[in-house]
Amino acid sequence: MKEHTLLRLGVVGSIIGGGYDLAVVGAGSAGFSAAITAAGLGAKVALIGHGTIGGTCVNVGCVPSKAMIRAAEAIHCAKSAKRFPGITGSAELADWGQLVAAKDDLVNGLRQKKYAELLPEYENIDYIEGAPARVVQGGVQVGDRLIEVPKVVVATGGRPSLPPIEGIDEVATLDSTQLLELKTLPKSLIFVGGGYIGSELALMMARMGIEVTIICRSRLLPGAEPEISDALTASFRSEGITMYCGSIYDACRKDESGATICIEHEGKRLELTAERLAVMTGRTPNTEGLGLQEVGVELDKRGAIRVNDMMQTSNPNIYAAGDVTDRDQFVYMAAYGAKIAATNALAKGQAAYDNAAMPWVVFTDPQVAGAGLSEAEAWEAGYDVKTSIVPLDQVPRALAARDTRGLIKLVADKGTDKLLGGQIMAPEGSDSIQTLAMALKFNMTAKELGETIFPYLTTVEGLKLAAQTFDMDVTKLSCCAG
Repeated sequence: MKEHTLLRLGVVGSIIGGGYDLAVVGAGSAGFSAAITAAGLGAKVALIGHGTIGGTCVNVGCVPSKAMIRAAEAIHCAKSAKRFPGITGSAELADWGQLVAAKDDLVNGLRQKKYAELLPEYENIDYIEGAPARVVQGGVQVGDRLIEVPKVVVATGGRPSLPPIEGIDEVATLDSTQLLELKTLPKSLIFVGGGYIGSELALMMARMGIEVTIICRSRLLPGAEPEISDALTASFRSEGITMYCGSIYDACRKDESGATICIEHEGKRLELTAERLAVMTGRTPNTEGLGLQEVGVELDKRGAIRVNDMMQTSNPNIYAAGDVTDRDQFVYMAAYGAKIAATNALAKGQAAYDNAAMPWVVFTDPQVAGAGLSEAEAWEAGYDVKTSIVPLDQVPRALAARDTRGLIKLVADKGTDKLLGGQIMAPEGSDSIQTLAMALKFNMTAKELGETIFPYLTTVEGLKLAAQTFDMDVTKLSCCAG
């Protein structure tokens, strides 16, 4: 293993030259991606971290949440085994603390393997940790030390944020991180927010045996197609989750029962009470204290860094990637954007950010996944739109699994038949969406997708059926016809 430089900066003021070509501020997924990319291009890199190495995804986001979601799904699968004639099953949460400990072991192991132990493999990356960093002209200030460097990539990520609700500062709220670190479970939870994170964690907690209520301003998963949002809402209600969609929440207070939130729902004023409020209404980019505006870096109204398709900020020497920017808030897009940022910062190419065929997944059950344009986005973009919808009860795989919750919707241009996008709600939706992403990437038409050979009795075969539905009634086809 190669030797590796780790600099822990003290308080004595000085200048660190080091001949660095690039400084990367932030040691999460985007930061590591930028540093490794730059190192691979022959650059000497200062990777500057503060706090726990690895960032959001491995520590408090994707990895721990998906581990807990899968555990809750195991409980549900046992209980739902009765959908098969002649089978009964049951499961329940026996020891929350043991489950949390196992999750923490997984996180710690991945953090070491994929982050801390990875650094020594790159001899031209110096990992620098100490005081919070500040971007200045000509480099990065870390405490009293200046790291001189011509180009900088900012990848400091984001954090959960609180909405402006009267009284919320007096209530013991939970964000997504705190929820996964609870020592004991409450009997009831009200989730404020029905986006990706709120939907995933609310269903997880309901399956752990918690009484769950969801409040959202518009609808569940507002970025999903309305048909999918409605279907997922119905699925949640079937599992005992109380839903208040299209509601306004404007005040909350602490009381003897825990917390009460006041809402306007369908013209009525309601007060809802639970032991805890889980607030999942969005994330805030970590730009405070970085000194970005002082060096000419423009921020949007959220405080996120504005970047162009080259991942360059309004200061030509400063680039940015990941959740700290105004781009897609997914870990794989953060890593992708960081590669582009590092490449362009070092003038080693002219890479451009392209999310036209970007797949996204919500790990509810059924899973919801999409790629490309929704129907509304396609109309807004000026296309003459046509759509097709196939309920999962028309997909043989779902019939065999006796689980027909969900649907598939495709969007195409009426004149050219070019596929524009699509979404799927299905138990295996996350593993099926990449096929649609590839179809979009290579500009396939609906007819071409419908003529593609798919394996039988798979969820992904539903994409073929949805493509055929543009021109025919798939209910009149035999199992493997077409």
